[in-house]
Amino acid sequence: MTMTLMAVFHSEWIKIRSIRSIYGSLVAVFAITLIVTVLVLGTVGQEQAERAGADAVLNAFFALNFGQIAAVAFGATAVSSEFLNGALRVSLAAVPRRSLFYAAKMTAIGGAALVIGLVTSFAAFLVGQLFLEEHAIGLGHPGALRAAIGGGIHLALMALLAAGLAALMRSAVAVLGLLIPLLLIVPFVFVDVATAVVRYLPDRAGQAVLHQNPGDSLGPWTGLAVAAAWAAAALLAGWWAVRNRDA
Repeated sequence: MTMTLMAVFHSEWIKIRSIRSIYGSLVAVFAITLIVTVLVLGTVGQEQAERAGADAVLNAFFALNFGQIAAVAFGATAVSSEFLNGALRVSLAAVPRRSLFYAAKMTAIGGAALVIGLVTSFAAFLVGQLFLEEHAIGLGHPGALRAAIGGGIHLALMALLAAGLAALMRSAVAVLGLLIPLLLIVPFVFVDVATAVVRYLPDRAGQAVLHQNPGDSLGPWTGLAVAAAWAAAALLAGWWAVRNRDA
């Protein structure tokens, strides 16, 4: 069983590396986050750090707001590619056990997203501090190491959320059409009238770990647990769809 799972996992990892749109979206998680970090902290980073009550840890990870969009795109495209040109039928012909195929695919997606997420999170923090001079903080600053690790986990959870939804909806466009407004628009539109609800949205919950002092939001690990619950629900729905629908 273990060897079979590893063999299928290896084949799914080969797909991620060999399909340009999937691999490109994975690399974009790192590239976009670093570019935004340099642009923002290199221009207004010191000004933000000097503001009264500024959260130095949260400011250091601001660019993860954009990196999570690339993580969503990675998760969605990695799964939706199976529904193009009959690719899923070929995959299931090679791996008839649908649950095994699904588990291996999501493990490959989650593993790749976690590795690139952790690298991205730490790199964004370390590079960003180069522009802050006397306002720079280190990983020993309260909450900084926890935020760096949690930020990488958050990016992986966002990729898995999108992957599960893509298995259910069979379309990267549909997933992006659902999640992009949810991540970029809904929290800002409803933040004043439904703060108690907004904090439980997957991105807001997961990003609680990026705050030095979360305050009235969810705690850092509680927030990640809520984001993980969203991802788990999406993965379960996707598993049901793959098991029960025609290829």
